Amino acid sequence: MAEPIEELEARLAELRTRLREANRARDTAAVSRVRAEMRIADAAWEAALAAESPETGSPTDADGAAPRPTGTVSPRPPQGVPVREQVHQALTILGAPAAPKLISATYEAFFAEPLVTTKLASLRRDEERSFTSQGHSRPYYICAALTHDRLAPARGLLAVSSWPLGRRIIAPLSPRTDFLTHAIETAEHMQRLTAAGLPPSEEAWRLLRRFAFNIPGAYESGEPDPGQVISAARREAAVHQETDDSQRQSAAARARAQLNDAQELFGVSSLHILRDTGTS
Repeated sequence: MAEPIEELEARLAELRTRLREANRARDTAAVSRVRAEMRIADAAWEAALAAESPETGSPTDADGAAPRPTGTVSPRPPQGVPVREQVHQALTILGAPAAPKLISATYEAFFAEPLVTTKLASLRRDEERSFTSQGHSRPYYICAALTHDRLAPARGLLAVSSWPLGRRIIAPLSPRTDFLTHAIETAEHMQRLTAAGLPPSEEAWRLLRRFAFNIPGAYESGEPDPGQVISAARREAAVHQETDDSQRQSAAARARAQLNDAQELFGVSSLHILRDTGTS
């Protein structure tokens, strides 16, 4: 029996509180567990919302029984979702910094609603202005990934402020390890949807196939197997993980020592870098 939407909303509120506490304690294992619970609860909330809406509720067939799901539609968020929330939902699924095209493709794959990439052009600047004026008043901000050497905004990569700082650092091996993280997190999200009786959309399978094509041993033919993608991606990630983690954590420690709160989220400006290096 599905949970009432009010109970799901209360559970989501509790999970957000737990996530903030785990993040402040730098308990990465707890953060991962709570995020997984939030994804399942959020998917159930979207399904409950659609079920109670007279416009989007399931039609019935001639004898009054609800038709079986086709397996091609994922839960839809309410119409008019702000672009920052769309980006947050996509990045939460991907689990690592990502470029606008991938963020858009991920959102459309799991929510069957467009996320126009041109709307992302000014989003990070808007978020930085909001943080500068309001501080930590919001539970999260869409912020920048930071280069490991200059701690400047990594070109074209967005992240979530509630992530540990090390996850938002881009070191030499990070593009590949983040790609593998994207593949693992996407496959795991599809497994959770399937387990909850919410079959992933065709767009979601297409997205997973794009990941699998570029991971040795992840894809053979037909639809990719999420479990196989996860195993293959983890095998390759293990090769790079120790070095990448070390470089990221070293840069994160330097950032915590040198940067203020705003710079930790949005990076050091180019002008500041030029001044520090003595370039005129």
